[in-house]
Amino acid sequence: MKRIFYLFIFSSFRVLAQTTPATDASNYPPQVNFTSDQDKTNMMKRLGIRAMRPGPSGDEKAPNHANNDEALANPYPNYPDVLTLKNGKKVTTAAQWWKERRPEIVEDFEREVYGRVPKDAPRITWQVKVTDREFMGFTPIIAKQLVGHADNSAYPLLNVNIAMTLVLPANAKGPVPVLMMFAPSTLPAPAQPAKEELEQINEAVKEMLLDKHPELKTIFEKYPAYNLIAAQNYGFNPFAPRPAGDPPAAQQLIAAGWGYVLIDPASIQADNGAGLTKGIIGLANKGQPRKPADWGALRAWAWGASRALDYLASEPMVDIKHIGIEGVSRYGKAALVTMAFDERFAMGLIASSGQGGTKPSRRNFGEALESLTGGAHYWMAGNYMRYAASDADFGSKTANDLPVDSHELIALCAPRLTFISHGIPSQGDANWLDHQGSYMATIAAGPVFKILGVKDLGLSNDYKTEKMPAVNTGILDGRLAWRQHDGGHTDGPNIKYFISWANKFMAPAVAGK
Repeated sequence: MKRIFYLFIFSSFRVLAQTTPATDASNYPPQVNFTSDQDKTNMMKRLGIRAMRPGPSGDEKAPNHANNDEALANPYPNYPDVLTLKNGKKVTTAAQWWKERRPEIVEDFEREVYGRVPKDAPRITWQVKVTDREFMGFTPIIAKQLVGHADNSAYPLLNVNIAMTLVLPANAKGPVPVLMMFAPSTLPAPAQPAKEELEQINEAVKEMLLDKHPELKTIFEKYPAYNLIAAQNYGFNPFAPRPAGDPPAAQQLIAAGWGYVLIDPASIQADNGAGLTKGIIGLANKGQPRKPADWGALRAWAWGASRALDYLASEPMVDIKHIGIEGVSRYGKAALVTMAFDERFAMGLIASSGQGGTKPSRRNFGEALESLTGGAHYWMAGNYMRYAASDADFGSKTANDLPVDSHELIALCAPRLTFISHGIPSQGDANWLDHQGSYMATIAAGPVFKILGVKDLGLSNDYKTEKMPAVNTGILDGRLAWRQHDGGHTDGPNIKYFISWANKFMAPAVAGK
């Protein structure tokens, strides 16, 4: 029977190989394979840049260490007015914001900072690979692993398959809110075969091995209790010792009646400059280098999150009106970009995002614009490099020449729920991130929330004078929120505050309860 089975499999592959047409690579432009430095040099040539200012070092002992002196932190103290049109006219109504000012800001961010998504970006087709009934703690859940295949018919030399996991409470009475998180796509506690079923599997595997390798018989006889496939326990053990602190975010979300999504950013676009002719950016460009206004990795990750939201609209147990996006560090940047550009996301937990996220580019504190153009140019549009140019066809530019800044990116999230999270430097959320600057940007974004009829932080919007609250003192009364916890480079200590804060604004239709 086994020989018949193997013959059937072999024949199926042979027929498939005969009927599936091979891709003729000569019909398509060959994929360019740059190193990260080569890609950066190519973009500099496109832009007419001969030299760029180096970014500061994160090592405080280095001669070019980043500034941590607040007295030197504001060389460009005046940020662009979020409610002043380019023609100088003041925005005084919500209609003016939506019809005039917001489109101006979006255009500037797309052209100069994060890049444009191509109008013909590949379509994504989602496929459920695994549906598993599991437990998280004592709560039954339904977990699905999905793959989103990008249409590569225009350039079959590249494949992009987005990895995503969706986890929902099994006993919810109605659709539940969902928090999407940038993270590897993994099942929380894969269901395992029962003991008797595992014994059957092991016996069958041994038989197959002995059929091909009879010399193994003496080994199996020597170790009769040995199982080739051992029992696995991914589940929750209530008696196991637990680390200090709150449960993981996933457990807190499920316990609160929410669902969550894990979307793997690496499956959308590589986190390096050499990957720009691969991934979704490379597929859209048919394997060729980017043009100056093309999207970078941050925008690509955000685009992938939007495609995941497309799928969630088909899930009956997902409350599509209450989908959130979360990320920490570089993925905090990506989460903020996601919120800003896709208004379908109802809430965001933006954690420790630094330059390119909530930190103002005009601040000279910690991470700088030049840090990104030097070491992470691939996160941003090519045009972003112009603002670090010291010698170029157009002269030179600085962060003060940027038409937009981080407070306006936060403002693009209004009036939706936007929670800005940080830890403290002594625990690892380094000065590099510029906590004070992030708070200033949050303050400066407030007028847009107000003009749209919702509460911001509830303070004045004078970002030059408002004082950052004490650690563990949250400002959680409005749709714009701030909390700096006493942990490190994580948003774990703020998850419970985020959930309770968001629930207030979603009540009474929370978690299908």
